[in-house]
Amino acid sequence: MHNFFRTDKLSKSTEGVSAVQAERLGARGTGLFFRVLGPLEIRAGDRTHTMTGSLQRTLLTALLISPGQPLSAEQLYGELWGENPPATFENSLQAHVYRLRRTLQKLAGPAHTAPELLTRSSGYALDLRAGAVDAESFRDLSSRAKECMRRDPERAYRLFGEALSLWRGEPLQGVAQGPMCQSVALALSEEYLAVVEDTLWLGMQLADPVHTISELKRMSAIHPWRERLTEMLMLALYRAGRQAEAVEAYNGARLRLVNELGLEPSAKLRRLLQDILNQDPALDPRALVPEAAL
Repeated sequence: MHNFFRTDKLSKSTEGVSAVQAERLGARGTGLFFRVLGPLEIRAGDRTHTMTGSLQRTLLTALLISPGQPLSAEQLYGELWGENPPATFENSLQAHVYRLRRTLQKLAGPAHTAPELLTRSSGYALDLRAGAVDAESFRDLSSRAKECMRRDPERAYRLFGEALSLWRGEPLQGVAQGPMCQSVALALSEEYLAVVEDTLWLGMQLADPVHTISELKRMSAIHPWRERLTEMLMLALYRAGRQAEAVEAYNGARLRLVNELGLEPSAKLRRLLQDILNQDPALDPRALVPEAAL
């Protein structure tokens, strides 16, 4: 289970989509809004709905993460049943597609428009409007934030915060992990961590590094093999006048690497240690863009 980044400046926990997001993403428009960054939810205006059947959730999720792209019956068999499909899998899939169409229409009701579940010769596709899925919105916000990290770091910081606020738990939670859903969930988790790292970095540049230290400690403990978190923790501690703790953070990370993986820290992390020991003036706060964002 992810431990999601929360600070007062960055992302406030929300039960639903914020008013700004709702307006921009169309959650209060005429269409449905789908949330996959956590348990699957469907929003129609101010109402939030869930789906009870695991196969229905999996079918909808598979279509949501492939917007407009037809999925073949064979792909959907694998997502729904893995290597053990029922004897009547063809009829079963058709029945599930029919049921999903009716469910979406029912959830939309007269005030909203359900996306059309299309049947093509090449398979099935969900005709979604732009911004109808939170994962798409997360990627859009993250991309826009990365583009302006150098020229407008404060705006990038806000956009990253809005992107992170869309997360409610593990992506695609409660969905059968077929090959496609599993690969997308892993990719989204990696993208989430990269955004958290970029946001923490910007927080260090824009504010007192003390505000990021506790979050960096927590995240580096959860993800001990992500050296960028250790690097930022060392730097934040050093900038806060806690040089000894910065060295201790390095030693702890090195001990884990050596004992559990038989590896030494990267050359970059070793250089940072030497710079900290030498109190290199280049480590003083300044508006830097992390290498990963370039």
